[in-house]
Amino acid sequence: MRYALISDIHANLPALDAVLADIAARADVAATYHLGDLVGYAPWPNEVVDRIRAAGIAGVCGNYDSTVALGAPHCGCRYEDPVQEGQSHESYAWTHAHVTEATRGFLGALPFRIDVRPGGGHTPGATVVLVHGTPTLNTLYWTEDRDDGFCRKMAGHAGARPGDVICFGHTHKPWTREVDGIRFVNTGSVGRPRDGDWRAGYVLLDVDGPSSSAEFVRVEYDVDAAMDAIRASTLPHAFAEYLRSGGKPGVAAI
Repeated sequence: MRYALISDIHANLPALDAVLADIAARADVAATYHLGDLVGYAPWPNEVVDRIRAAGIAGVCGNYDSTVALGAPHCGCRYEDPVQEGQSHESYAWTHAHVTEATRGFLGALPFRIDVRPGGGHTPGATVVLVHGTPTLNTLYWTEDRDDGFCRKMAGHAGARPGDVICFGHTHKPWTREVDGIRFVNTGSVGRPRDGDWRAGYVLLDVDGPSSSAEFVRVEYDVDAAMDAIRASTLPHAFAEYLRSGGKPGVAAI
């Protein structure tokens, strides 16, 4: 069974449209899921939610989604310096002010976790666990430098067994690893990559019984249109260059 996993769109509509078109051209994708953070940092929060809703894409609640829905004081993001922190607060205030009540309601109704059973649930087989950050918190960063012990701890919280897959985003940097027969997949980011590659990223996850593999896909999109729209808004203009640079350090927060 092949699934397309998209995450961290962050209100970047041109990036989302390019990724959805790329997925639609693949006849072997059984279903698409999103792993949260639909909004924030770019000027299309309502349009992105409308696209996801219209496409019937199920998914989980990212930290930006839940904080906007609840009206929390901040997005629960991590900062590298005071400039990033200030920009992040500006983004959060802008997003909170511009989402519609329909968007807010949609974000608030997203679940923390989704379990997918490729075998349908009536036969033994792998479970694909979908979360945003970790199985414990959607604000906790699961970076590639986390050791195997951390992966085992998170697998324990998820109730995962050999053959299962745990998928997440939040860091905007894609990676995969297998520990004790459990695959861990960070999907990267559709709308705000942070690995130095500006192209929109998503994952094709293949699950065949106890075996699984992850293919990381990059898709070009009209990044100039996204940059121009950010500059035309009252969002921090530094967010535009962040897109072009693929999230090089020192530009803006995640």
